[in-house]
Formats: sequence, structure tokens, C-alpha cells
Amino acid sequence: MENCNNGPVAVDDFKVVVPGHSLISHWVSVLRDHSTPSHAFRSAMGELGRLLIYEATRDWLPTVTREIQTPVGTAVVESVSEMEPIMIVPILRAGLALADLATSILPSTRTFHLGMSRDETTLLPSVYLNKLPDRFPKGCNILLVDPMLATGGTITAAVDLVKERGAKISQIRIISAVAAPPAIKKLNQRFPGICVYTGTMDPIVNEKGFIVPGLGDAGDRSYGT
Repeated sequence: MENCNNGPVAVDDFKVVVPGHSLISHWVSVLRDHSTPSHAFRSAMGELGRLLIYEATRDWLPTVTREIQTPVGTAVVESVSEMEPIMIVPILRAGLALADLATSILPSTRTFHLGMSRDETTLLPSVYLNKLPDRFPKGCNILLVDPMLATGGTITAAVDLVKERGAKISQIRIISAVAAPPAIKKLNQRFPGICVYTGTMDPIVNEKGFIVPGLGDAGDRSYGT
């Protein structure tokens, strides 16, 4: 058992964190239900993402102390520094829904879109859109957002792309709705020490590369296609 920070508890011997919160369990249950309509599915994905981002950034937000004027006096307050934005990298399409509410919880962010698709036969990923910066700012923190970590092909390719642009593993944390052992094993073999925050861990990836019981195709369900 390992912890990625002083908050949630990791599962098995992987650096994957499933925060123990009833709201996280609730939104995962909404996402799993095949009768959830696309608008509600997308909303639930956003709410789950907000909770996971809250957990993942516990020790990532530098603060500043300053004096302000309240309606009745002065107060010394501590607030999150907006000079060091969190870099958000959603993997399209479904990553957009999971990262949708990041700006509602983080005072300062920058978003870089990464479009990747998976061949249905080989299950290998290909990049169709890359809006990553040439180099990530030195020492920045990056949230790589991909709802479904199944075989691990897409997420490992995405981590490689982020690393090619100057990021270290210690700067990257992964946000997912559902993760499965093959993806987690591949991540930890390729990138020892990388940290994953997920809503739940499922045991099986089937021959088509889908997580079981999972929640289906997150992109299709988010956008009704």
C-alpha cells in the first residue's frame, strides 16, 4: 500500500488513489447506469472530475499570505497563488467532460488539448490533434485527464508526449473515472512513481479493450454519438 500524498489511500501495490468519498461513489454509479441520458452523464463526469482534481491537487497549490480589508476590519489571509497555474491536458473527446469543471475549483489553469483515437482492431492509439506547448514551464504541475484507463495504450502514449515537452514524472498526475489493472501495470512499468487518481478500479478489460463492468464508451455517452 502506498500513498501519493497524505490524503487518500492507494490500491494494492500500484500508485493509484481511489479517494474514499461518498460523492465520488455516487457520481460513478450515475456514470455506470446505462439509462443515464447523455446530458446527465456529461454532468456527472464533470462533477466526478471536480472531486478528483480537488484530491489530486491537495499538495500542489502554493499559497500566498496577504492582508485584506473585510467589511468590518482587516484580516491576514492565505490564498492560492495565481502565478503558478495548473496545466490541464484533457484527452479528447471524453477527457473534455471529466476536465470540464477544473476551472471552477482551481484559481488558475491553462488547458492544452490532446486528441487521440484507438484503433478498434489493434487497440493502438494515434494522435489526431496535438495542442501541447513546445515546452511546459519549468516546475509546473500537469493534470493529464483521461476517463477510461483500460489497456493503457492511450494514456502511456500521452505521458510520452508530455515528457517529450520537458515534463518530469513528478510533475504529472493522471485523472480518470475508471481504471483497470492492465493500464495501471503498464503505467508503472513505463513510468515508475506516476500517480493516478480514479473514481474506481474495475477488474477486467475484455477482448475489445473495454473495461468490465465499466461504463461503456465515455466519449459516445458524453456527447450522445
